[in-house]
Amino acid sequence: MLSSISTPAVITCKAAVAWGAGEALVMEEVEVSPPQPMEIRIKVVATSLCRSDVTAWLSQAHIRIFPRIFGHEASGIVESVGQGVTEFEPGDHVLTLFTGECMKCKHCTSNKSNMCQVLGLERQGLMHSDHKTRFSIKGKPIFHYCAVSSFSEYTVVHSGCAVKISSTAPLDRICLLSCGVAAGLGAAWKVADISEGSTVAIFGLGTVGLSVAQGAKLRGASRIIGIDINPEKSEKAKAFGVTDFLNSSECKEPIQQVIKRITDGGADYSFECIGDTDMITTALQSCCDGWGMTVTLGVPKVKPVITAHYAFFLTGRTLRGSLFGGWKPKSDIPTLVDMYLKKEIQIDELITHDLPFEDVNKAFDLMREGNCLRCVIHMPK
Repeated sequence: MLSSISTPAVITCKAAVAWGAGEALVMEEVEVSPPQPMEIRIKVVATSLCRSDVTAWLSQAHIRIFPRIFGHEASGIVESVGQGVTEFEPGDHVLTLFTGECMKCKHCTSNKSNMCQVLGLERQGLMHSDHKTRFSIKGKPIFHYCAVSSFSEYTVVHSGCAVKISSTAPLDRICLLSCGVAAGLGAAWKVADISEGSTVAIFGLGTVGLSVAQGAKLRGASRIIGIDINPEKSEKAKAFGVTDFLNSSECKEPIQQVIKRITDGGADYSFECIGDTDMITTALQSCCDGWGMTVTLGVPKVKPVITAHYAFFLTGRTLRGSLFGGWKPKSDIPTLVDMYLKKEIQIDELITHDLPFEDVNKAFDLMREGNCLRCVIHMPK
């Protein structure tokens, strides 16, 4: 039942806590503080596991911050609001946002960026406002992840890191728009701005890569080449618009040479959706001279430094980064929700597993083994 108390109290609930790098998450009783000024407390309804959660959990190319509550791709219902919050009220349906939008800073007021200077990507495991945590166990602070921490029955986020959505949207499906699906669609539409009739190469056909393919298809790309080492992804990829599937592990020549050969000199656009900086170089090599653009979306697991020969850029190729697909999260995400409700974009087909909260470790196993696209974790009702 939603709280009607004017002054919210501490809530004790279940959360999946990571106590160390790569260690199985442990179900713990945690205390969740009331929302502070400009914050909201959310009853999490559904949360899906993103590859970046796994990478940070393993602490590959990340600062080791533990104990911690992971999860950032989530939907829920506002339980209570902090002082000064007028945008939300208890009962509102929301999506969490791992990168926020304050609406006032230099980047938020520019049409060139979605990198909020106030509520941007949080890397220290703390709240943006006071650099403290809202979770604790017997007085011991438990760190956040991406200022969301949705592997908890309740969580607290800054009001700028959530967006109100239609109450008719199914929360256990729409949670994917909190990160992966939106990131892929935006990379195709906003960052690359794919043109009709173009050729696209996508490295990695997970949730993000398939969402790029979907975006490219809706933009009218004539050829969408999907590259992955898992042959089982071939049929699924076709449903999202991939016209050619290449298993790079089975090619007799470097994959970039294959792509250049079958596209008469290279793709117009290539997308790196794996999180491998060496693959960024390969994607650049797969683009055509003159106007070829490579967009990188993956979070590196190791070796975060990119190396590329200057000749790629001298000949007119472009490398672009993409955070959350370039979307201004609070301003743009409601439009994607509406598109889903109108059946203009696919989300349901990316969900391969539905699991109860107590099986959250199974979701991590499935992701590490490459046996899922998205696992949606259903919180207790």
